[in-house]
Amino acid sequence: METFADYILSEKDFTKKMEIVYYLQKRANIFFDNSVILKAELARLFIDQMNIDVDKNLVITACLLYACKKNIVSYDLEKIKSYAIEGAKYLETLGFSKKFCKICTEVNRYVNTENREKESDILELVDNFGGLVLDRPERKGYPIDEAMNLLENRNLKNVDNRYLKQFKKFIYSKEGVAA
Repeated sequence: METFADYILSEKDFTKKMEIVYYLQKRANIFFDNSVILKAELARLFIDQMNIDVDKNLVITACLLYACKKNIVSYDLEKIKSYAIEGAKYLETLGFSKKFCKICTEVNRYVNTENREKESDILELVDNFGGLVLDRPERKGYPIDEAMNLLENRNLKNVDNRYLKQFKKFIYSKEGVAA
């Protein structure tokens, strides 16, 4: 019998994949908004344009689902720290593999894992960058150059993200600025 994981992972079309998640949101009340779409599109473009050697379908699907248990607005640090873990547990019930769930929990550095997945580094970049450039209830989104500076020198300072330099180059190439 096909699981939800099999179903969505077999869909290769980005728009149809988003549609599947949209209907899951309606049925299961998961978190899915425009920020999720932006981050997934950023990941898709980054992988394509920088020729990153990862399973793009896996990364895009993870981008669409890793925040499924995120609260819309949460100021509770414990909730912020645990939504990826709760989401991974939920995704496992939908038939996703341990590796897929591990990628989703590694979106942030709140869970220490050994042998961090390379796909997780992409999720970490798009999650952080997307969170910086988008407006939030408490602040306006940062301009691209300021967001990139905060990403590099605050959010990911002293963090070994294998794609940070490539991501910076990718973002600045979109802005028409040399990295």
